[in-house]
Amino acid sequence: MSATNTDIEMNTDDLYREEVVTDRRVGSIRILYPITSDGSQDANRSTLFLGQAQMLTPMGALPLNFDIEADSLSEAIEKFPAHANEALERAVKELQELRREQASSIVVPGAAGVPGGGLPGGGKIQLK
Repeated sequence: MSATNTDIEMNTDDLYREEVVTDRRVGSIRILYPITSDGSQDANRSTLFLGQAQMLTPMGALPLNFDIEADSLSEAIEKFPAHANEALERAVKELQELRREQASSIVVPGAAGVPGGGLPGGGKIQLK
């Protein structure tokens, strides 16, 4: 598909104006205000609150993004720590699962793309 032959079109029924609030220490909350295509507030839809934080890992900062169900900014700020901790727990579980998958992949000489080695006829065990 060429860059000039695309069907990119914004959904005018799902527009939001974005504002970011941060304490510059723990994280930030993105506030998405529903608007109509003329820029006026859309009273038929609710404001959305999205939390953002970072988890420091040996490989660098891992972004954490999570929805916060709230009716106001003050409620979103109050709920931020619990939602951030849930997102952190999910990220840790995902990282542990990735480590387990990586650790269970044993490379056997002579297997797909691995140069041969060892004694001939030996080592038929392959874990994938």
